[in-house]
Amino acid sequence: PLDNKEETAAAKCTQPCLGESLSISDLECSLCIRMFFEPVTTPCGHTFCKECLERCLDHRPNCPLCKQSLREYLKAGRYSPTVLLQDIMLATFPTQLAERRELHRAEMAELSNLTKNIPIFVCTMSFPGIPCPLHVFEPRYRLMIRRCQESGTRRFGMCIYENGKSFADYGCMLEIRRVELLADGRSLVDTIGRQRFRVLSRGHRDGYHTADIEYLEDKKVSGEELQELQCLHESTYRLAQRFCEHGDLTSRHILMQHGPLPEKEEDIQASADGPTWCWWLISILPLDPSYQLNLFSSTSLRARLAQLQHILTALLQQPP
Repeated sequence: PLDNKEETAAAKCTQPCLGESLSISDLECSLCIRMFFEPVTTPCGHTFCKECLERCLDHRPNCPLCKQSLREYLKAGRYSPTVLLQDIMLATFPTQLAERRELHRAEMAELSNLTKNIPIFVCTMSFPGIPCPLHVFEPRYRLMIRRCQESGTRRFGMCIYENGKSFADYGCMLEIRRVELLADGRSLVDTIGRQRFRVLSRGHRDGYHTADIEYLEDKKVSGEELQELQCLHESTYRLAQRFCEHGDLTSRHILMQHGPLPEKEEDIQASADGPTWCWWLISILPLDPSYQLNLFSSTSLRARLAQLQHILTALLQQPP
């Protein structure tokens, strides 16, 4: 048996041999033609960057090279890194590996900007402070949700489709609270509405829409105007309570689905989007999406409350 000194000498001898027998192209992912980043190996023995493989499996559950089914692999929902390969890359091409990591870090930084090129999910109306459960099955949105998690923002924009445009001029940022991954790669995503925004320009990234945005903020009032606003707020909230206690089948069904009317807030101007109960009400009232969008884009809490008062009064006058 070799003693320790001989062992070290033998190791030194094999290290340069490894570097000489490998070229950088041996360590390239066949999908992105770049050096492996977080390499994973499939049960059929093929290695890819984790992100590249995930993107292929978004479309079909087969190995991109040999087409063998990877349904069981996908179902496990976990991709273990190929540690040996990572060690080899670190030992033989440390500089290139550092460059590859830096490139990935720069891509993640670009994805975590929350006003430029934010991902847009074109689907439904969503509102500040209101939960928005989603079923994600399209490959482009599977990729989008994964990126929102990996970049750490856990946020994306939600807009409705609007005729003549790819999506409406106003939307709501959604924050991912929980993702339940299903065995076939689809997912149930529990999100909640955060800030409202206005779209400044539209773009695309890897199949999904993106936008440059600016956030909306209600105009603050003070003095006499604030006192009037508080009176309007009180009377509209009382109407909302009456509407919820109205007790016809439709509203009972709505309350079972959406929970009770949220409590009033101490300071009605504390949030840039105004009281949450207003958004809860707008989300459950039988309103046309274009009308909802009109209320949504207003930066006057007074105008929003006046409209709600008008709608509630009309609904309460209808025979049950």
